[in-house]
Amino acid sequence: MKTTGNIIFISGGSAGIGLAIAKIFSAAGNKVIINGRNQQRLQSALLELDNADAIQGDLSVESERIRIAKELAKSYPALNIVVNNAGAAYMNNLSDPTNNAAEKAFEEINTNYISVIHFTSLVLPQLLEQNDSAIANVTSIAAFRGNQYLPTYSASKAALHSYTQGLRDTYQHNEKLAVYEIYPPLVNTEFSAEIGGANGIPPAEVAEEFFLALEKNQVEVPVGETKKIHALVEEVGQKLLAQA
Repeated sequence: MKTTGNIIFISGGSAGIGLAIAKIFSAAGNKVIINGRNQQRLQSALLELDNADAIQGDLSVESERIRIAKELAKSYPALNIVVNNAGAAYMNNLSDPTNNAAEKAFEEINTNYISVIHFTSLVLPQLLEQNDSAIANVTSIAAFRGNQYLPTYSASKAALHSYTQGLRDTYQHNEKLAVYEIYPPLVNTEFSAEIGGANGIPPAEVAEEFFLALEKNQVEVPVGETKKIHALVEEVGQKLLAQA
């Protein structure tokens, strides 16, 4: 897919991975529309970008998803790439009865999974009008295995991973649409600070891998340490298919 001349919407685009993706695509000659909940942070992010706009709104809220999709259709009819990057994550101690584990899980599932499905369904008709379009879902290395610190976040990303595969299969014969999945490992962002993000890779590395993958039409985009796990999963999958 071309890496210049696109119109790209990026949720969670005011910081972290989303902003890094916005920077690399903005610099390459694409029109970038960043989304986030905080208007001030969006305006600060726009100062770091060329040829960029912002749409404020909370995609975890149904009415906001509908409003944003309508604004994209009206103001950016040639939109051809959507990056679903916004997310929620909580340390969730399942052994603590006062932890409100289900409430945290509900927000993670709503933001990381249900909201993505609904928003994607809203923008798909617009994307399918273009000659060359893409949806890119940002999942995580955590999609492959949960852990005691982020068990419900991992589950939400595993759900998004499965949905992404199903969406790709659904449109596998449509040459106008490609479905990408980006699998970051631990990334050094404000979002991951609570779980030791300072030890993670820079968000620019995730953005660079996605940019190269788009250029090569490589729909699976494992990054950093995720490449090892992804390769093993692919190897096992191929063996199972051969035995079927």
